[in-house]
Amino acid sequence: MTVQTDHYQIADELIGTDLSMDLAQASLSLARAFHRGATLWVVSPQWEPHAHHVAVEFVHPVIMGKRALPSVALVGADPVAQTRVAVRAGDVVLAVAAADDPATRSLMQRAPAWGVSTIWVGFGQKPPDGAADHVLWVASDDPMVPATGRFVLMYHLLWELTHVCFEHPGLLTVDDEECTDEVCVTCSDEGRLAEVVEAPLELAGPAAVRTATGEEDVDVTLVGEVAPGDLILIHAGLALTKVEPS
Repeated sequence: MTVQTDHYQIADELIGTDLSMDLAQASLSLARAFHRGATLWVVSPQWEPHAHHVAVEFVHPVIMGKRALPSVALVGADPVAQTRVAVRAGDVVLAVAAADDPATRSLMQRAPAWGVSTIWVGFGQKPPDGAADHVLWVASDDPMVPATGRFVLMYHLLWELTHVCFEHPGLLTVDDEECTDEVCVTCSDEGRLAEVVEAPLELAGPAAVRTATGEEDVDVTLVGEVAPGDLILIHAGLALTKVEPS
């Protein structure tokens, strides 16, 4: 429903119903992550000022009584390497980038192995389903979109709605699911994404990998030679296959 004022009519035209729902879901997820102690890491390889702007919005309590939320802009030459070192399990990575940006695609693909959730803000051709946990997208091929207020409006709303969620503490916690044969990665046939940290030190030795639950050693006999940075699917201590870059 559109509120009949110029301000809200303009916002409704710029955001729309579908994007509003995406923003609400992303804000709730982000609020829950902050509640659990997460840090928000922001990257924008193509448009560095957006990374700084998003980080400042969250870390600076511009409204009296609002929380300063931990947020850092990562603007190094290699955003994948920089993010890999910075993040810890439970954190959130937010990228402001087009769907064809290779660094952002790599970040989104590796995030599950690091145990972090992801938000992707962009425009143009939308990434495929599952490319990120939350996709906030402008359906426009206009190359000037990133230079307009539309992107700024999106992450301003993300910031404001995140604080709205904090005003409702009952929304911030989720009951942990009990382990069942259908969902437990230990007792099911589910493969987990892992990133190789260190190749085997000896023939037929294990490789050290990073997963959402920490580092562990896995048998890579089935997949052959691996190198640091490779993505593999693992199950019960065994590497099943290599995962090609997106």
